[in-house]
Amino acid sequence: MKDYKQQIAEIIAPHVEGLETAEIRDMIEIPSDANMGDYAFPCFKLAKVLRKAPPLIAKGIAESISGDSIFAEVESVNAYVNMFIAREGFVMDTVTDAVEMGDMYGSSTTDEKRKVIVEYSSPNIAKPFHIGHIRSTVIGNSIYKIYSFLGYDTFRINHLGDYGTQFGKMICAYRKWGNEEDVKREPIKTLLSYYTKFHVEAEKDPSLNDEARAIFVALEKGEPEEVRIWKWFREESLKEFTRVYKMLGIEFDSYNGESFYSDKMPRFVKELEDKGLLQESQGAQIVDLEEYGMSPALIKKSDGSTLYITRDIAAAVYRKETYDFAKNIYVVASQQNLHFQQWFKILELMGYDWAKDCVHVPFGLVSLEEGTMSTRHGRVVFLEDVLNRAVEETKKIIIEKGVATDNIDETANQVGIGAVIFQELSNSRIKDYTFSWDKVLNFEGETGPYVQYTYARAASLARRADEKALERAEKLDIDPSYIAGDAAYELAKLIGGFPQAVKEAAGRYEPSVVTRHIVDTAQSFNKFYHDEHIIVDNIDEQAAKLALVIAAKNTIKNGLALLGMQCPERM
Repeated sequence: MKDYKQQIAEIIAPHVEGLETAEIRDMIEIPSDANMGDYAFPCFKLAKVLRKAPPLIAKGIAESISGDSIFAEVESVNAYVNMFIAREGFVMDTVTDAVEMGDMYGSSTTDEKRKVIVEYSSPNIAKPFHIGHIRSTVIGNSIYKIYSFLGYDTFRINHLGDYGTQFGKMICAYRKWGNEEDVKREPIKTLLSYYTKFHVEAEKDPSLNDEARAIFVALEKGEPEEVRIWKWFREESLKEFTRVYKMLGIEFDSYNGESFYSDKMPRFVKELEDKGLLQESQGAQIVDLEEYGMSPALIKKSDGSTLYITRDIAAAVYRKETYDFAKNIYVVASQQNLHFQQWFKILELMGYDWAKDCVHVPFGLVSLEEGTMSTRHGRVVFLEDVLNRAVEETKKIIIEKGVATDNIDETANQVGIGAVIFQELSNSRIKDYTFSWDKVLNFEGETGPYVQYTYARAASLARRADEKALERAEKLDIDPSYIAGDAAYELAKLIGGFPQAVKEAAGRYEPSVVTRHIVDTAQSFNKFYHDEHIIVDNIDEQAAKLALVIAAKNTIKNGLALLGMQCPERM
């Protein structure tokens, strides 16, 4: 894609003293009001250097560059140089890129195949995979897809919560109140009922907590019976998790969870000690972070058992030594902000200069309309139930409306699950929100089904087109004057802005940038569809308009793919 900002900067540069082309490029803006031009150059910064009033500077620059063929019009308004791009050239450049690149439109390649690790989802085994887990799961999956699309060698890790004192509680509860048949029949719901019962009983009899702690210590020491039960819980949990991941179309390159690092932690406890970072406090081992404005980080409890932070240090060093990552991304709820600040600081104090390449991507929490979710009290909404219901409701709508589709079940899956994913990725990830069935199943407005329907509408136009016109559109044998009107031009600008939106989403670790862009593109496409007759008798005109349709179709498809969604051809 031609870099118009760069080209404009190079045109302006000879007329501006004291600024490099790169500085000029960074100063160029895209006005929020299209009547103020496609691009604008503010001249306030030049007043000191040129010793002129900014409006006079703007007037001089506008007069100097107005004859360049890239512009349809250049004007000065107060301290700004407002530039209107020659539409036909822009539209032709944009459509050519989007049609020729197809499924790769919006992608780019890095100079070297740098490794990026994305850790996401990471549910606790033997606990429900609930609606709260969807945030880390789909945000992380989208970040993985975006970085892969931008040419990075991206690696997906599901850091399972398969270690810690909760497993002492789970094993204790299973031995007291459980049986093997119930667990095999319905593992997660059964184990959840045991876990809930443990906390009810522990309130009456606090000695149960001591018993659970002793079981976890035995597990850490590798006692055969505790290890056997723990492995069984892990296997059964993974079966259920994998079923949900399959529904979402999500895969992982590694399921190495907390337990994987249990035998690697002594090295780092010793390293902390050798580097004088470890202190004793009431029998426990800590790293004092007070001078950095943080509370002490607990490394080892008084009973000798380790904590999350110890395992996270071991995991980070293992990943650096194994993968030599350029970036190590953790998609974990904002509740854990302090935890990440503490252990990133500890890595830095240990002398690991790559600690700066570890990135915590926080997100807001999901609550239920009846209050906060609580595994301990059994108040959860299972993610699998949400996905199944979304698919069922979508299927009902397809049947009721008589939607012409090749495969009702497949379309219901694509649209229903897509609706859930899209809702999750529509807003800034840091916002908290309340889960509502009505919102999930509302397909009106700026939703996933709306964008998917727009794609299907574009696909329908291609099916209905004249064969010769479609062939010419695909070969880009077109006259761009037919797609230089207002509606077509606004659509072309959004298509042209897609590659930058993908880069911005990567830089901010924010999939909603892509979501917002493809909603805008879909709305602009529908305005173009409404304002213009596309399947017209004039083959030249039809071919040009179909080329723009194909460009929009590719953009929407690629954007939805980066969110982890599919596009039905008929809807």
